[in-house]
Parts: sequence; structure tokens; C-alpha cells
Amino acid sequence: MAKYIHSMLRVLNEERSVAFYDQCFGLKVAERLDFEGFTLIYLANEESGTELELTVNKDRTEPYDLGDGYGHVAFSVEDVDALHARLEAAGLAPRKLVDFAPGGEVIARFFFIADPDGYQIEVLQRGGRYS
Repeated sequence: MAKYIHSMLRVLNEERSVAFYDQCFGLKVAERLDFEGFTLIYLANEESGTELELTVNKDRTEPYDLGDGYGHVAFSVEDVDALHARLEAAGLAPRKLVDFAPGGEVIARFFFIADPDGYQIEVLQRGGRYS
């Protein structure tokens, strides 16, 4: 059986991205591997066994074209309302909170936020299939 261990995003500015993921989701640097042309930064927290890998290509100066294939990564949190309010107060521009109720019953409460490179992140209230 395969085990999902990480997702990777290419970022322009290591410091800015590490600060964003720490401030929003409490992800800390678990390991940093520096090579001649690029740096790999693995972010993690105690909530999950998976990591977010940030890749910084040292010769890159222009923002990445995210294309039309990327969707989002998702985090579940204990209190989506409190996190939304905190991120809004910090000026990080989370989008509006949504109660997703396709059949009349709310099955998810969430919002989206973009990281400094424009990657979309879905933040869900923890519970049910989003535990």
C-alpha cells in the first residue's frame, strides 16, 4: 500500500513563503536541503504525518505561471471561523466563509486563501470526512 507523504510547490521567496505557512497553519521547517541550483524546504506540524515541500529555484526571478491545471491544497482546522478572523485581521485576505450544502444540509464549512505565490489553499472546518 502506498503512503502519501508530501506535496511540492515552487515558490519565489523562501522567507516569505515559510512565514506565510507558519502564520496561517503552524507549519514549521522540518528539514531544509540546500543545493547549488535549488533549495528544498519541508514544512510540517504535529497534526499530520504529511509535509508540504517548498522548492526554491535559485535562478528564478519571475513568478511561476500556475497554469489552469492546479486546483488547491487543503487544510482542516478546529475552528475555521477563528482562523478566518485571524487571517483577515492580519491582512492576508482570506475569501469569504462558505457553508457548502448541496442537498440542503451543510456538509462542509470552508474558505480559500492564496499563498504569496498565488497557490490556492482550501481551509475546512474539521469534522466528518475532513477530520
